[in-house]
Amino acid sequence: MKKSKLLMIIGSLLLLGLFVFPLWNITLEAPQYPIPLGMDIHINKFSDTHEFDVKNINLMNHYVGMQYIPETIPEFKLFPWAIIIMVVLGVTIGFFGNYKLFLVWLIVMSVLGVVGMYDFYLWEYDYGHNLNPKAIMKFTNPDGSAMGFQPPLFGTKHILNFTAHSYPRLGAFMLFIGMSLTFLAYFKGLKESKQ
Repeated sequence: MKKSKLLMIIGSLLLLGLFVFPLWNITLEAPQYPIPLGMDIHINKFSDTHEFDVKNINLMNHYVGMQYIPETIPEFKLFPWAIIIMVVLGVTIGFFGNYKLFLVWLIVMSVLGVVGMYDFYLWEYDYGHNLNPKAIMKFTNPDGSAMGFQPPLFGTKHILNFTAHSYPRLGAFMLFIGMSLTFLAYFKGLKESKQ
């Protein structure tokens, strides 16, 4: 089997790691929590970093009027199907060995990744800004507007006495490596076609 085909197939199959490992993690550090609270985000669910973390985050957020983190969101039904379809397409394209289709697959997967990150940002924005006006505690910015509690999309952010961290996890790294392999498969296929 040509190296380009093998790279494309392996790269596509690495996406299956998203069904096993978390894609992203948000962690909240604060003096009152000796063990930081954390939430792992998978392609089909939210889960606790430590037992009861999501429950404790929801209890804490209730006081400032933030929405509860739901057990499921509509995206959790769509993302797994999108990944399965892309894996099947990637493996099929890999067997046929058309290097131009490797690039098409990579572009489609990149667009899906950007759309997924944008959707995640919108969810975070709504979660951190759409506050209950009847909340027990109200915080305002220096200009008098309601303070938002949106965690960062990527990186670290200070929110009152909390430090929020938002970083990719093993599932995201497997996705990145898989897409990188398909990128290499394209160039390897291009080189093979000239020989």
